[in-house]
Parts: sequence; structure tokens; C-alpha cells
Amino acid sequence: MRTNERGLAYGGGWLDRAAGLRTDPGWIAARLTDRESVLLPHWRDRCLVAADRMPVRLAAVAAAGLLAAAAETVFLGLDAGRAIFAADLSGRPEREALALAGAAEAVDVRALVGALTPAEAAVQAYAKGLLHWHRGQRYCGGCGAPTVARDGGHTRSCAGAGCGRLLFPRIEPAVIVLVEAPGEPERCLLARHRGAPEGSWSTLAGFVEVGETLEDAVRRELVEEAGVTVVDVSYQGSQAWPFPAGLMVGFRATAASTQVRVDGEELVDARWFTREELRARVADGHPLGRIDSIDHHLLGSWLNRVI
Repeated sequence: MRTNERGLAYGGGWLDRAAGLRTDPGWIAARLTDRESVLLPHWRDRCLVAADRMPVRLAAVAAAGLLAAAAETVFLGLDAGRAIFAADLSGRPEREALALAGAAEAVDVRALVGALTPAEAAVQAYAKGLLHWHRGQRYCGGCGAPTVARDGGHTRSCAGAGCGRLLFPRIEPAVIVLVEAPGEPERCLLARHRGAPEGSWSTLAGFVEVGETLEDAVRRELVEEAGVTVVDVSYQGSQAWPFPAGLMVGFRATAASTQVRVDGEELVDARWFTREELRARVADGHPLGRIDSIDHHLLGSWLNRVI
């Protein structure tokens, strides 16, 4: 396992995904009967956890009943030579899924982040995203025929006669940006999103559209949502964001002016904050974004003058 040097959730672990081996059905079958192999059960995008709220980890070789009941079983990778699999019990009632896994409850990974190591959170998020993709790709978008999983769950193939289309897991890239005001005093732009709790402020974000670079998406989103033109767009880092299969790409940018005009749709308000104002909010118990989000990292870095 590698650590995540930026401390961002869902990116702190690394598995050898064994791309050159997972295409061999015989090799995958052998790993499922290997006494060292581990199985992570999931149910409808949730981790199955024990009474101590830690994710259940089963010996794959001893989980024949669970594997038979799973809608899909996917190979995640190798951890020091040990195969890690994830099994989806979403097609079963929750009570049955819990019993099959010997679990106490089904919990979203976001509720567990503070209790898991970065590596553990990353693997659980990876499992969630891959299993979610399988549930949404059971039929071919070209001919409508059923698709079947292959390559350890990293490809689906259309079973339709004369089609054979291959489907691969997709991610949905989004940009998130901390905008600084031009000149003095030093300020950053935060917004209130529609539907967010009263008093909740965060950086601005949006999905990348077809035909855009990441930097293009930053510029477009800021103009569309806040009426702000930005310059000096600079990359800060990225984060796996498995809700269900996103990639958050963080940037800093400088506004051409301090004029703000929110769209009234995505955003209901936006304003500039000094570092002193942000520190006062933290002192009053308002967090700098969600602890598991790159939003938290961007705001913390700016507050502490970390480039």
C-alpha cells in the first residue's frame, strides 16, 4: 500500500490491479479458491460492517454461499500478493445480505472515513464504484442485448449476435476551484449552493463537459454560476470521488475582478472571505468543507498559505 501524500480520502491506498492477469478466467477462479484471498461484501452502494462498524472482510474460499448469492463479484487487485475481491448483494433483501456476510448493518463509506485508514477507505470506495457501474451496464447501449462481465469485472461484453460491443468502467470528472480575489486584501470566494444548510459555504465545482479541457471547465463554471471571469488557473491535486464514480480535480484561480453575480439556480449566494473571517467561522464550529473532500484541502491550504 502507498500512502496519499495530500491526505485526501479515497486515494490513500494502492492495489496492484494485475491488468495482465485478470483477463485470464482460470487465474481469477484460482484466486477465488485461494485461502489468502479476501472478499469485501457490499449492498446497494454501502459497505457491510460488523458490530464495531468496521467493514467485513471474509475469506473468499469460505464464502461459497455469499458468492452464489452475489449479483456480481469483481477482482479489485493484489495486496502484497493477496487477491482482494468485492461482491455485490444488492439483489437480495438487506436482512439476507447482512446474514450472508455476518454483518451488523450496511453503511455508506462516507460515514466510515474517520475510522478507516486512507488505504482502507480507498479500497472500499473503489469497490463501491466498480459494483455500481456493473448494475448500470447490464444491457448494451447499442443493440439492447444483455452484457456479461469479463476480465475480473473490469469489462462487460455485449452478448448480442453481431454486436460484441465492449463496455469499460467510466468516471465522471468534475472540477473544484478555490478562487482568490485580485489585489488586497487577500480573499477567497465561497458560495452557498441551493439546498445546502443555512450558513454553509463552500468552494465552487462543476462537471466537465464534452470537448472541454479541465481548465476550460473551470472558466466556464465560474462564469455560469457566479459571473466571475478567472485567470491564472493552476492545478492543485485530484481525488477519487466514488459518489458514484467521480474524479474531483482541484484548482486555484484568480478572479479578474471582485464582481459576483450568482445564477440563482445552482448558487443562491456567493461572497469573498478573508482569512480572518474563515478562521472565525472555524472557531465558531463551522468546518472547512467536508473532512473527506478535496474542498477541505483547498480551503485549509489557502488558510495556511500553502501553495
